[in-house]
Parts: sequence; C-alpha cells; structure tokens
Amino acid sequence: MTETAFVPGPETQRKLRDALGCFGTGVTVVTTMTPEGPLAMTANSFASVSLDPALVLWSPAKSSSRHAPFVEADRFVIQIMEEGQQAIATRFARDGRAFDGADWSETDHGQPMLGGCLAYFQCARYAVHDAGDHSIVLGAIERAAFCKGRGLIFKRGQYGGFAGLE
Repeated sequence: MTETAFVPGPETQRKLRDALGCFGTGVTVVTTMTPEGPLAMTANSFASVSLDPALVLWSPAKSSSRHAPFVEADRFVIQIMEEGQQAIATRFARDGRAFDGADWSETDHGQPMLGGCLAYFQCARYAVHDAGDHSIVLGAIERAAFCKGRGLIFKRGQYGGFAGLE
C-alpha cells in the first residue's frame, strides 16, 4: 500500500478531500420551510451528539446559497436516505427547490418531510457554531422514526450501498 502524506493547506486541498473521502458516510437530505417554500440540501456531514438531551448535528457549507436559510431555520428535518434514493439525494444536491414530483408532506410544524427514507429526525434548532468554511447546526430531536432497510452510502465521491446488515 502506497501512502500519500501531506500537510493540510491551500495547495493540498484536493489531497485533503481525497483523504477525507476514504471515510464512507451515510447520506442525508435536510429540509426546512422558508417564506419561498420548501428547501432541501443533501449532506453527509451528520452525526449523533447526545441521547439526553436528544441532539444531532449536521454541517452546511458557508459557500452554499442555502446556508443562511438553514442556519436561521427554527426547525428542520434530517432524513437518512435509503439505498434506492440516490436520485433524490442527487436532485437536492443540485437544486434545493426541486420538490416537483418528489414524495413529500408537511410535519405538524409545517416542515417538508420526504417519504420512503430509512429514518427521519424532526428537529428544533438547538445551537449553531462557526466551524471554518462550514457551520455546525445542532438540532434537538422532537420526533424520530426509522424502518428496516439499507442506507445510501457516499465514499470517494461516489454513491453506493452497504452489503451487509439491514
């Protein structure tokens, strides 16, 4: 195995992205309601934080035109994508307003929620922290659900599935 070692910096950003891409992550789509209608963003920067209180986090890029509406949102829904939902993840990675023809409904708090996902977390904004070129958005989970199935995975710039347990 050949190792590529480097010091992170402006001239090695591609190498850093490649190194970080070695870690396979689940794929989520985060949704919220704005005055202009529903908004979505595909994100693989999702993690559980605490069971008591029930908290999760995700990290939108500051360079995204969708950054401000999400960090300012009082409520949002994080959906964990099922293995067969790559098209939905790709759709919302490109266009956060592409809800036409999508399977979605509104939560009791009026937030858009996608159908057919492996799990969802309806959240109230708990805190937002600066994190370099991203923000860390902490959500207090108000309601959650899950079902059996296989999650959509993202690794080395590609979508895939997890061969194994459901």
